[in-house]
Amino acid sequence: MYGVPFEMSDEAMSEEFLIPIGKAKIEKEGKHVTIVAHSRSVGVALEGAKELESLGVQAEVINLRTIRPMDEEAIINSVMKTNHLITVEGGWPQFGVGAEIAAKVMESHAFNYLDAPVIRVTGADVPMPYAKTLELNALPQSFNVVNSVKKILNIQQQAASTRA
Repeated sequence: MYGVPFEMSDEAMSEEFLIPIGKAKIEKEGKHVTIVAHSRSVGVALEGAKELESLGVQAEVINLRTIRPMDEEAIINSVMKTNHLITVEGGWPQFGVGAEIAAKVMESHAFNYLDAPVIRVTGADVPMPYAKTLELNALPQSFNVVNSVKKILNIQQQAASTRA
């Protein structure tokens, strides 16, 4: 999260403030799709969820906060509510947190609730570039989340132009 400014509540600044290990936080309630992310990707997921509101899609965004232990119960309960799952992470697609989340859901009773395959929004399968513009293209962006949600909810793209 280096270089990412965000507000800190007085509660979070207290010496007694504790975040429970292994408990995810539902950052945004929703009913159409579950978006699970961790670390910096939570911001990307929330940006995508905000864009989706204009399409009438209510996305539930889960901030894992920890990946080991992982709050499988929060993920499974959300998937059983929304029937759709998208994971967002900055790592490569292979062997990532999103792949583990997908496997956990497939191995649980939540699998029977899925109306579409799980989609993983990940970084590009390339070495991280040094140039800022290339780095932005190598990491997941909110439009990647929006396009993935449109895909699993079968929301058609609006035609940019009309035919003559």
